[in-house]
Amino acid sequence: MIKIQAGAGLAALVLTLGVARAEGDPAAGQQLVMQGDGKGGAPCLACHGVDGAGNDAAGFPRLAGLDAGYLARQLRDYRDGRRSDPVMAPNAANLSDQQIDDVAAYYQGQSAQPTPAAADENLLALGEKLVKQGDWDNYIAPCETCHGPDSQGVGSTFPALAGQHAGYLRKQLEAWQSGARSNDENQLMLAIAARLNPKQIQAVAAYLSHQSMKEGAQ
Repeated sequence: MIKIQAGAGLAALVLTLGVARAEGDPAAGQQLVMQGDGKGGAPCLACHGVDGAGNDAAGFPRLAGLDAGYLARQLRDYRDGRRSDPVMAPNAANLSDQQIDDVAAYYQGQSAQPTPAAADENLLALGEKLVKQGDWDNYIAPCETCHGPDSQGVGSTFPALAGQHAGYLRKQLEAWQSGARSNDENQLMLAIAARLNPKQIQAVAAYLSHQSMKEGAQ
């Protein structure tokens, strides 16, 4: 009974949180992606690519197809100090709200193929179980409770995880776990990540990297 109530509570929160999306100009965003902001910010393509594919080996996430509202919120958090990163913080420092919305709108409209992590079948099976069923014996809710069916994302609050680089996912789960990342106003990720062990983090990240973001999903 406790397990069912916990899952229902998370599902209700998903439905009631705001999902406002950014109003941006993709064409203006493309210019920023290609040329930078003219105030010291590097072109986004230098790390994330023109198509938003990112670079797993270098630790740069895949941005292609992510919800514009979510991307804009993360950029504002970098700019305003709510999220810390030695690369992103200085590059977001001089962006206006409109420029942030423009970049977010541009990357939302891009597509890129996932780059699956090398993993054995047992690890992928564990990852699938955690993503779809969770581990209620240890109070770990399924990722899909918040991030939606097939981890395709829910509005601007819960990003799509399907197809994201495994290295980036591991790094973020570890950051939530250690408290290095805390820009979650509802503290959901802090609580979930705290209960994951290293093998579970590796399994979830590997499994999600093998999934594809469906066309039109954000």
